[in-house]
Amino acid sequence: MRTASFYPPFRVLMGPGPTEVHPRVLAALARPLVSHFDPTGFRLLDEIRALLQYVFQTRNEVTFVVSGPGTAGMEACVANLVEPGDKVVVCQNGFFSGRIREMVERHGGVAVVVEEEWGRAVDPEKLEDALRRHPDAKVVAFVHAETSTGVLSDAATLAEIARRHGCLTLVDTVTSLGGVPVKVDEWGLDVVYSGSQKCLSAPPGLSPVTFSERALDAVRRRKMPVVSFFLDIQALADYWLGKPPAAGANAARVYHHTVPIPLLYAIHEALTLLREEGLENAWARHRANHSRLRDGLEAMGLTYWVRSEADRIPHLNTIRVPDGVDDAWVRRRLLEDFGIEIGAGLGPLAGRIWRVGLMGYGSHPRNVAYFLSALREVLAR
Repeated sequence: MRTASFYPPFRVLMGPGPTEVHPRVLAALARPLVSHFDPTGFRLLDEIRALLQYVFQTRNEVTFVVSGPGTAGMEACVANLVEPGDKVVVCQNGFFSGRIREMVERHGGVAVVVEEEWGRAVDPEKLEDALRRHPDAKVVAFVHAETSTGVLSDAATLAEIARRHGCLTLVDTVTSLGGVPVKVDEWGLDVVYSGSQKCLSAPPGLSPVTFSERALDAVRRRKMPVVSFFLDIQALADYWLGKPPAAGANAARVYHHTVPIPLLYAIHEALTLLREEGLENAWARHRANHSRLRDGLEAMGLTYWVRSEADRIPHLNTIRVPDGVDDAWVRRRLLEDFGIEIGAGLGPLAGRIWRVGLMGYGSHPRNVAYFLSALREVLAR
């Protein structure tokens, strides 16, 4: 069998993730490899933590990345907070909130589902009602920006309701972090996870997480050890932050696993770019490019799945497939003829919507213009 180097085709990544990455991020992947116990590597960890605290808008000490995609971050949060028998109110309004529910149940928790139509934001009154009916609930879990439907829920309000009822919050910000405001401390969020490959514009494979002191106290008071060795947040913290030995001595890093150093280089560079731009500027850029895309789609007679503009994720646009149009054929033509990748619908929305991402480095007027031109030509066929 003849072997050769692998060279992928160029794609304009405009799906639900991964997104395009800046040339500086790609270059970072090629930097010399150091050990995960090299002092230079420890400095890298510390800088990533500080950058993530800025992006999450938090002072939480336990803020770092889990080795693995957003699903690993999701499971890390569930595995550490949920013990068998714990009651968790899960606000389910799409595919990924449904995955949280499944994880809760696999870890022995009792899921109380607050059901919402796919394409609608979580109704705060429904959450309030569920917590009144289940005063023994321990955790409220919800997805801030539901990637499967393009809908954005009011995280601040949902968190306030949870706190008032004595619950911890477990929040998915995989699609929202870096694209719209996420204010962990101001909103009182307890356990939050995200992904590297969306608005942070780094390669997939890392999941930023942050744990509040309230959440860590709950983890420390667990009756039984965390089921997952790999995702044990206290063991991970002993590596990322160091474990204080005897009084007066410096914290010592405790080996947990071999972290993917090149991916850490990449997310450090991506976070540095975001810091240079400024969070508020990044949020405004995503909003402006959403408006450009929306105006172009409406001029073509296309409509959004999410009815309310206020509830739409600005950088993950869910567009109704017009009657009589073959969803898969359009996506194939965009990919093969124009090199543009967009996403299909999931679950009950399969064949009914297109998911068009304008995330991170890929949120640019040139991508908006190129996509609209290509879609117009394909639909005209």
